[in-house]
Amino acid sequence: QRVLRLAEMCRRLQTEEEKVLPFYSSSLAEEEQRDAQRVLEETPTEPLAQALQDYLGMELFWQLFNKAKLEEQALRREQEVLRERNRQLQELLGQYLAGISGNQEVPGEPKPL
Repeated sequence: QRVLRLAEMCRRLQTEEEKVLPFYSSSLAEEEQRDAQRVLEETPTEPLAQALQDYLGMELFWQLFNKAKLEEQALRREQEVLRERNRQLQELLGQYLAGISGNQEVPGEPKPL
């Protein structure tokens, strides 16, 4: 019941694009897709493969979960880049402000800018 309730909450938060195009295009060639489909249609013989067969309905969930994780990683990297850029800009601003203040504690030292 909890999983179903969470799934319903997630559906409400989906963007229009995700509602219309929830499936991702495959990067497999046509022949590879046919081979994969044939393997999926075969009855599994190994216990682990049989257990996985029970969870095929969760495929969309895992696609969305993986997409969210990838986006999270991309946002973290972007945040790191922005923090570094902010640090550089603050450093430049500090140099600029030190240069226009006319503070010459060391008379022979050139101004930063």
